[in-house]
Amino acid sequence: VYFHIIAANETYEGGWIPNYQIKAQVDRLNTDFNTTGISFNYRNTSRILNADWFENVYPGSPQEQELKRAYRQGDATTLNIYTAGFNRTNPSLGYGSMPSKYFKDPISDGVIVRYSTFPGGERKNYNLGRTTVHEVGHWFGLYHTFEGDGCDGVGDNVADTAPEASGAEGCPVGRNTCPGGPPDPIHNYMDYSFDLCMREFTKGQAVRMHEAIRAFR
Repeated sequence: VYFHIIAANETYEGGWIPNYQIKAQVDRLNTDFNTTGISFNYRNTSRILNADWFENVYPGSPQEQELKRAYRQGDATTLNIYTAGFNRTNPSLGYGSMPSKYFKDPISDGVIVRYSTFPGGERKNYNLGRTTVHEVGHWFGLYHTFEGDGCDGVGDNVADTAPEASGAEGCPVGRNTCPGGPPDPIHNYMDYSFDLCMREFTKGQAVRMHEAIRAFR
């Protein structure tokens, strides 16, 4: 795993997160993926001062292409995690590329997350590092638990995740957006619940991730 800390200036508010939060994020990844048989080895951190990248990066943007062309490391097996601030009009906490896109567009491969979501960060309800866990799930080929056409269809293509019509917010225990079925998978890392509520990948999700690794990584 390579980290690329994009910052507007050398303050926390400017995105200059401390090294201990980076270590804590690696620990969070290894803890939360432990049941899947996937582990992460930290390699290096680069720190880049660029206010334009920090504020204006979004999927497919010129800023994204510029920073990834300049700093992306490794091959398909290498996870590059970039932190940014996003601007005030972008509420996103992060986004990650799917593994099937690597061979056509290797430069775009990786995960970008809001800097304040790392463990100990200042993003209320989302500061235990699980935004990165969620986005790395995408990097391994997982979709949202509420993917697709509501309660019908193939959903997230994983048989043992309960159907869900929309993403959860907070930790709504007992929520059921698909009546007649099991409760929504609000504790799953691929839902939208608060960090404290998230705690699991299913066995089916683990199988899908390993299939993606064999096929694309």
